[in-house]
Amino acid sequence: MSRSAAGGAGGRRPAHGPVRLGTASLRAALVALLVGSVGLLAPSAQAAPAPPQPPVLAAPAPDDTSADRTSADDTSADRPVRIEVRRFDPRTVTPGSLVTVTGVLVNTGSSPVTDLTVRLQRGEVLVTRAELAAADEDPDPATTVVPGFQQIEGTIEPGGSLEFTYVVDSAELRLDRDGVYPVLLNVNGTVDGDTRRVGELSTFVVQQPLLPVSRTAVAWLWPLTERTHRTASGGFADDGLARSIATDGRLDRALAVVERLPSGTVPTPAVTLAIDPALVEGLQLLASGDVDVPGGDGSERADAEDFLERLRGVAAVHPVVALPYGDVDLDSLDAAGLGEVVTRSLPGTPAGTAQDPPGSPADPAAGTSVPPAGQSDAPPSDDAPAHDDGAGARILAEALDVDPRTDLAWAPGGALRPETLSRLLDGGVQQLVLSAGGVSTGDSAVGLDDATAAAATTVEAAGRSVEVLVADPRLTDVVGRSEHTPGGARLAEQRYLAELAVLTAQAPEATEQTVLVTAPRDVDAGPDGAGAMMAATTSLPWLRPAGLAELTTGPRTPAGELIGPIDEVRLDIAGLTTVSTVVAGRNDLAGAVAGDPGTALQEFDAAVARATSVAWHADPEGFRDAAGDLAGTLQRLRGQVTVLAPADGTYTLASSDAPLVLTVRNDLPFAVRVLLDVGVRGSRGLSVGDIGPQVLAPGQRATLQVPTSLRQSGTFAVNAGLTTPAGSPLGERVHMQVRSGAYGPISLIITIGAATLLALLFLRRLVNYLLRRRARQNGPQPVGHDTVGPPTRSPV
Repeated sequence: MSRSAAGGAGGRRPAHGPVRLGTASLRAALVALLVGSVGLLAPSAQAAPAPPQPPVLAAPAPDDTSADRTSADDTSADRPVRIEVRRFDPRTVTPGSLVTVTGVLVNTGSSPVTDLTVRLQRGEVLVTRAELAAADEDPDPATTVVPGFQQIEGTIEPGGSLEFTYVVDSAELRLDRDGVYPVLLNVNGTVDGDTRRVGELSTFVVQQPLLPVSRTAVAWLWPLTERTHRTASGGFADDGLARSIATDGRLDRALAVVERLPSGTVPTPAVTLAIDPALVEGLQLLASGDVDVPGGDGSERADAEDFLERLRGVAAVHPVVALPYGDVDLDSLDAAGLGEVVTRSLPGTPAGTAQDPPGSPADPAAGTSVPPAGQSDAPPSDDAPAHDDGAGARILAEALDVDPRTDLAWAPGGALRPETLSRLLDGGVQQLVLSAGGVSTGDSAVGLDDATAAAATTVEAAGRSVEVLVADPRLTDVVGRSEHTPGGARLAEQRYLAELAVLTAQAPEATEQTVLVTAPRDVDAGPDGAGAMMAATTSLPWLRPAGLAELTTGPRTPAGELIGPIDEVRLDIAGLTTVSTVVAGRNDLAGAVAGDPGTALQEFDAAVARATSVAWHADPEGFRDAAGDLAGTLQRLRGQVTVLAPADGTYTLASSDAPLVLTVRNDLPFAVRVLLDVGVRGSRGLSVGDIGPQVLAPGQRATLQVPTSLRQSGTFAVNAGLTTPAGSPLGERVHMQVRSGAYGPISLIITIGAATLLALLFLRRLVNYLLRRRARQNGPQPVGHDTVGPPTRSPV
């Protein structure tokens, strides 16, 4: 069933809206920061799109009662009584119904309040979504019908409270047609002798026909996420996760919302769970008891085991969508040129490897052959099993025993950049959940610009037609504020029903609207608020529960255009710059991995994903700290591959061509391919050769023999270090003294030359001696002498 494209551009941003921080501008900013520019780019001055403000509660106008003459802008001192509503029945009024309100009046002032009276007064009927939205901007004074006051017995002392019950026949309210009526619960009293209005609450009375002529199908997408409480190295930084899952913690109540829905009813509430794999992974780690929890009280392990068991039970009943690991900020990362971080977090692609600790299917040591050090020509093999999905999907499948959906992406801010969408489509995404502001026909899809709401539509992006479900932002806001609505969660539920009632009232007869309700990622709600809203879809005849698949195949809004977010980057710029530097260092290390770098570095990639979550939007300082932790962890990671210095800092060469033997260490759990860089300082008497790339086995030491050439003996200052194939240093550079008593070529030449000269001189003397001796033997002898005697010596 299709509809006209009336109001097709209803979701477009106004031309005078905030200016976006574009991709080019962002990257220029990051480059400027990376090269150390003095001016640090601050986050965009334009704030992120503000969530819809809570409905402005209708304020009364003056009537004939003097106690009603105070304006709606009075301070809390003028309205000292706070009204807490426990019961507001019925949820939808039919002719002849009694409207019952019970609750507690609390005196927040400094004077007693006496002579208390109460009444419920109504304004003009609202029958369209647009009228209800307009009433938020210009509240109805709720003075169209003003019944009489009813007495409340008792006095409220300062800081005290008083229970009350108010019952009025719906006939007194004169609800003359079906629709939504703004009403004001008006409490009068006497304070210091002055009788006036002391408290008020605005809400709505909904009247529907006994036999509905149209219906609204409602689907829910319920998030279970939590800002990471783990460090980049994988441990716990605090006990925040433990506190969140403990009794009455935020996650405990969020799970209880779905856990306590009516079971065994027909139909059952249709709620799809959107779960962050990093949360489940953290719960498993907490339940293992293997990691210390700073600030913990010892109950963390039992609480985590219990929460996981409860989560398994809920996941067995309700469909599960796998969010990207860490619930990363898709747009901020892609706009900053860090799209690879997004890809590694996706649950629907084998490239989605982020996981910490690594699971057995992706164990980097499994089936991997590592050549010994020195065999640079031995290519590493990787026999690890291939997978069609990502690590995030496997985390949920193994922990919760479910087959999570991985082809649906829920835009954290309700809108996506076209470039980000293209990356998601390449990563296995086939359907999006956007807010009304993220698609040009969004206002039509939620019934603001069209009589019939239809959540399903399509957008054209990257040359492809993409299925979209449009989430209703007004209902998202009501759900998100349900625990903080004035009067309590029951009045938040009544506002939720009012929104759905006008959708039903404005629709043509015999038609059905489709609505998708989501909650903020960090929703703080419980069973009394959001849980009651979910349950209402099964108990009211003009509503019915529907799953996401039903919305997709149901009525459709005409195709629209993708509208990117006002602020493409919502993470702190300084922190994002640090992350950019870290990822560049990570990629350099990945080039040294002797195997699959995605598998080898999946733990660090998981840390990067957790550190770039959308949960950091509201905590820029925490994000910067997380980015700094990443930088320190990467430095320590690279430091685990290093050269070891000799014990005494010296090394002796035994001969002129003896190799320089160095010990290297790889403490990483995966093999790396490195280059050895050896330098000789201050002398030309020693030179070293190049041994080429070397593969170091994981968790082992190895010796590398470096060929040397000695030209003279002596002591030489030598330094050595390891680098990645790209030339970036690993570990620390080692400085040592290399000594040699062996003759180098020059010394040897001098020595041999001197020995030769000495031999020649000795030979010369010998020859001369022999010649003289022979001359004496062969010369003339004197007459009469038979022998040669000693020469005649002078007597002097």
